[in-house]
Amino acid sequence: MKFILGMITAGLLSIGTQVAIAADGSALAQKGGCLACHGVDKKILGPAFKDVAAKYKGQKDIEDTLIKKVKAGGSGVWGPMPMPSNAGKLSDDEFKTVVSWILAL
Repeated sequence: MKFILGMITAGLLSIGTQVAIAADGSALAQKGGCLACHGVDKKILGPAFKDVAAKYKGQKDIEDTLIKKVKAGGSGVWGPMPMPSNAGKLSDDEFKTVVSWILAL
């Protein structure tokens, strides 16, 4: 019985954490200006976040790589439109939250 209650509690905590990341990630994407060029479900100037998540799904250690790309900006991965540097718009922890949220879509 204790085992089952423990598993239920762990599951609920996990769901709560995922909901918090989703809420924080969305709010931080707005704060950082990400949503001016990216939609969750549709391409604007940059790719849809769901397309980014699908492209990198299952790749180990991709989170750190994407955080660096988001902060530094760049071009050529998703087409000719360059992504400007976003350094200084969010803290390192906030960038991590946004990227985790995108990858969870």
